[in-house]
Amino acid sequence: MGSCDAPGLMPVETAIEKMLAVVKPISKTNTLPLSETLGRVLATDLKSPVNVPPFANSAMDGYALKRADLDSTDTLTLSGQSFAGTPFDGTCQPGQCIRIMTGAELPAGTDTVIMQEETEANGDQIRFLIQPKAGDNVRPVGDDIKLGEVVVAQGTRITARELPLIASLGVANIPVFERPKVAFFSTGDELRPLGEPLAAGQIYDSNRYGIRALLEKLGCDVLDLGIIPDDPAQLDAAFTKATSDTDVLITSGGVSVGEADYTKDILTQQGEIGFWKIAMKPGKPFAFGKIKNTWFCGLPGNPVSAMLTFYQIVQPMLAQLSGHSQYQPPQRLPAIAGTIFKKRPGRTDFQRGIYHVNEQGQIEVATTGNQGSGAFSSMHQANCLVILEQERGKVQPGEIVTIEPFNATLY
Repeated sequence: MGSCDAPGLMPVETAIEKMLAVVKPISKTNTLPLSETLGRVLATDLKSPVNVPPFANSAMDGYALKRADLDSTDTLTLSGQSFAGTPFDGTCQPGQCIRIMTGAELPAGTDTVIMQEETEANGDQIRFLIQPKAGDNVRPVGDDIKLGEVVVAQGTRITARELPLIASLGVANIPVFERPKVAFFSTGDELRPLGEPLAAGQIYDSNRYGIRALLEKLGCDVLDLGIIPDDPAQLDAAFTKATSDTDVLITSGGVSVGEADYTKDILTQQGEIGFWKIAMKPGKPFAFGKIKNTWFCGLPGNPVSAMLTFYQIVQPMLAQLSGHSQYQPPQRLPAIAGTIFKKRPGRTDFQRGIYHVNEQGQIEVATTGNQGSGAFSSMHQANCLVILEQERGKVQPGEIVTIEPFNATLY
């Protein structure tokens, strides 16, 4: 029996599955102006109220004509022009052509556009140097989006790719899910706020800054409760306050087995424990549970462990809670190890790495060096995680490993 099979030590994948099995999406919605919806999650399928484009238009600068007119001649008479926003007013007659610009409405009586580089002009007589197919260089009605088509699916997180698309439909307001409300705090007598001098044995609290940044990246409303000492009464009060009107409480520190780690006792008293400790390195002391109507995620106190457990486990949970059904976990790719990766069998290792594409077009990855759970400079240096399987041992250069390039949450 490996150490990962010990009671209470759960594989990472199992932990994620258990969380997603019980966390339900927020159902409350708001309708907001499109300009205020960046990062929000769409609450219903968005169907197009119009065709895009709403009229047939030219894909080129050139001349619009009736293709059949070129069956008997290569020269037509110029009889007008059509510009974007100022279309030709009338009908193109047989034997005639219309000067047209890119995006301009296709005049009545025409079905084809020939680019100006394939013509010769002599006054109002335009000679065409090619025999095109009917419909060449014409964007038909609804070529991009058809009336009634689902353009953006429910559960899509609105990004800079969706905003102009929705705007092109003339939609001014859209329904979105309410954002998750997340409270968070750090625990530990050794922690001090930034800007204060450190006494012996003290360190600055850095985890809250990373947690807040990740939460804001994921579109959550945040409540920072600061640093809570290792005092049962103060911790109990902080838990009560944090769970009074929030969807999620996230703590860092206080979830291991030390004498001053009271979080487990409070969680047992006020709520229920879903699981405790996972087969992940770094990040074994991770806790999940529920207090009243608030989900609880207890992150380890070491900075790298806190960020990696959030990234791997809390991120998909928050995506599901927010209704982001189109969420995709970070992509994983095979890579060639360019350096030694030290590891012992027993837990899945998430090591920090730097990958690049070599001259042969292959992905290579090297270690950032120090993989200690307190060495946060490695997160700054890295651009990916190297995921080494639970029972795998030391990796030699040239072996194939799995990497996970950082997604937008960490950029």
